[in-house]
Amino acid sequence: MNTDKQFTEVEFGQYKVKVPLGGYYDRFRMNPDLDQVAQDTTVGNIDFFRKIPKKQIASRVGLVWAPNFYYKSSNVQLLMLAPIRQLRNKLPQPLEPLQALPGYGLVALTFFHYDVCDNDPYNEVSVAIVVRQPQAKGSHALELFRSMRQRHFYAHVVALPVDTEIARIRGVHGYQLPKWLTEIHVNINTSTIHAHIKDTIGQPDLSLTTTTPKLKKLKPESRISKTTMLHQVDHQWQQTQVLTNTLSFTQKLLPKHVKLIRHGGPLSQLLNELDASTILRLDVVEDAQVVLHLPVPVKIKSSSN
Repeated sequence: MNTDKQFTEVEFGQYKVKVPLGGYYDRFRMNPDLDQVAQDTTVGNIDFFRKIPKKQIASRVGLVWAPNFYYKSSNVQLLMLAPIRQLRNKLPQPLEPLQALPGYGLVALTFFHYDVCDNDPYNEVSVAIVVRQPQAKGSHALELFRSMRQRHFYAHVVALPVDTEIARIRGVHGYQLPKWLTEIHVNINTSTIHAHIKDTIGQPDLSLTTTTPKLKKLKPESRISKTTMLHQVDHQWQQTQVLTNTLSFTQKLLPKHVKLIRHGGPLSQLLNELDASTILRLDVVEDAQVVLHLPVPVKIKSSSN
């Protein structure tokens, strides 16, 4: 967080929160004039967002403009193997982990940096378990192949700390996601990646360093992916869709020279409890545009193994 910024207090539902003075939330209150956004030299072409009109929607915190737009973002993700038994221990029933190999499922650890977005810049770290699609039956292998081909995965987020108060309030009270406020740094460039998170008393939790594989530039909207989060809101199952328009990225299978240090904070403990070990893939997204929808109800029943 940049402590040199000036802040102003705004209302978000029944909550009051400080946001950067003159920032996107202060100016637009989640309903931006896209012509003004297009004049921001850091965001590039924003035609992707013009196709997704915002609407004022009733939510747990009152009427809000949705979906939420992230005009420029980056992230680094480690996709790791973890024993199915450990994953089931962390998943609420009837969610079922998607098996990648016999007896093993997938855990995604992701460091996000949101450079320009409707609720101002922030960093976020996600620990998520890849799960089966609601109502899915039959082969896990076929479902995994289909998810990879369609670039659409279902996940249950088990931790989602952030480093700004408005991001925490939106996530906790709007989505009932497991967010808390802590210090996070994410630096992704064309040569190296450094990311780390501290625990709530300022001690190191997780740190990630690696070299950046060669990045690929993409035409806008040529690689759109979707993640559907499955979670409970007021004890009812909901799904929240995240749409990503990737503009610059790279992937590395069984990557070498990735240094992930678990210093002992809550995320370190969580990864240990999940027994997440082998890194199957390193994903680096150097530039992407993201759309975060509000939760909507979904029916979830026990799936057939």
